[in-house]
Amino acid sequence: MIPTSQGAEQARSFSSPHEEALLTLMRSADWLHRAFQQKLKPSGLTATQFNVLRILRGAQPTGLTCSAIGRMMITPEPDITRLLGRLKRQKFLCQRRDPQDRRVVWTHITNKGLDVLSRLDGIVDRAPRELLRELSREELSELTRLLRKVQGCGERAGAMAAIAAETSLNGKPLSPRLSASSLPRPRPE
Repeated sequence: MIPTSQGAEQARSFSSPHEEALLTLMRSADWLHRAFQQKLKPSGLTATQFNVLRILRGAQPTGLTCSAIGRMMITPEPDITRLLGRLKRQKFLCQRRDPQDRRVVWTHITNKGLDVLSRLDGIVDRAPRELLRELSREELSELTRLLRKVQGCGERAGAMAAIAAETSLNGKPLSPRLSASSLPRPRPE
């Protein structure tokens, strides 16, 4: 056992540098998420609710459909309808059916939602600098570059999994929408 920088002891038996990097990234992301959540706590909003309100503020005055909000979220929300319902009960948003297509529901941020966001703007603007204060500008740039590269790997793996699933399900050639040329390309270093 090797002591960590915080003085706690932790087993360091990783099967590969990839595993160590992945687990370190996951722990860091979890710590950052919890620290950001603490900054939002006085407002009574979760990070997910805050994200929805920011998305809706940016979509003014037209608003967005539930599916559009879901596509824009940082973390996919399996029950976007329930999440929007909670924000609606708090009067942070309102919803209206589309007059041309009653199946479509448009979601808009309310003045109360705008007020809570404006009270949080300064806190949220300072949060990245506070949470990542140990990193230099160059280190932040390098971290961002590496994380984008990791995201590219994930996008490519997801697309390849979708192709494999389609091929294994029907045993037929790939559909035109899932051809090898449609896969995301790795970003150069």
